[in-house]
Amino acid sequence: MPQRRAVTGRSQEPRQRFAEELRALRTSGGTSLRQLGERLGWDWSLFGKMEKGETLGSPEVVQALDQHYGTPGLLLALWELAAGDHTQFRERYRRYMALEAEAVSLWHFAVSVLPGLLQTPGYAREVLAAGGLRGKELEQQVEARMGRRELLESEDAPPFRTILSEAVLRTPLRDGTEWRNQLEHLLTITERPSVTAHVLLQSAGLHGLMSADMWYLLLPEGRTVVYTENGYQGELIEEANPVVRLQKTYDAVRDLALPPAESRKFILRILEEAPCDPSI
Repeated sequence: MPQRRAVTGRSQEPRQRFAEELRALRTSGGTSLRQLGERLGWDWSLFGKMEKGETLGSPEVVQALDQHYGTPGLLLALWELAAGDHTQFRERYRRYMALEAEAVSLWHFAVSVLPGLLQTPGYAREVLAAGGLRGKELEQQVEARMGRRELLESEDAPPFRTILSEAVLRTPLRDGTEWRNQLEHLLTITERPSVTAHVLLQSAGLHGLMSADMWYLLLPEGRTVVYTENGYQGELIEEANPVVRLQKTYDAVRDLALPPAESRKFILRILEEAPCDPSI
């Protein structure tokens, strides 16, 4: 059977379609982003990011847009489809992403790169490109990764704790400006009450989580699952005994790390040491 032709010519991917509709509604009314921000009381840059697909925004923002454009419930319905769309991620990640969206609490350990939930677009693009992605697939995965940040930016965000190996903060991006942007974003997001960050100094020595990034998800029914990932593959662990062992290992590593206040000071020091763009 031949593939059905799209009637509108707009994207059938939920996140991209949501961004396209936002942009179309605003431009059809001849309104600038700044004007939209002034009328609705939000920073205009938020609407720009939503129209580029860098963020979905919160339900409250989308409801305000529905009211402003006279499209009751339409944009919110598109938002819900975009927020729940896991097909944007590469197939091997989809099962984990579905569980991440349901989690009521998250813990994480980073070996060499920042977790996707804390990445800026520039950081995500360079990391993904280093892994071999190019062109359209690269941009699609950057957009998908930015969408994950909604999990921490909503008003009912689940608690998120991360332990960052010192190597994560000692490995800058090639683009110095993007690296500073990432460090500044990291400091900003760790001010949120739901986000806790620890830095594990190299001087802490050997420990039980040296071989892979680890994600721990507490699910609504009370069970915890663990996702472990290196540069080539990932594994979702759901059996109770190995999960308990990995939780104990995480707790032991957390005891070796700097407390949150000292960790923020360390990140700030890395930012202060980062070279500035001479043009700034």
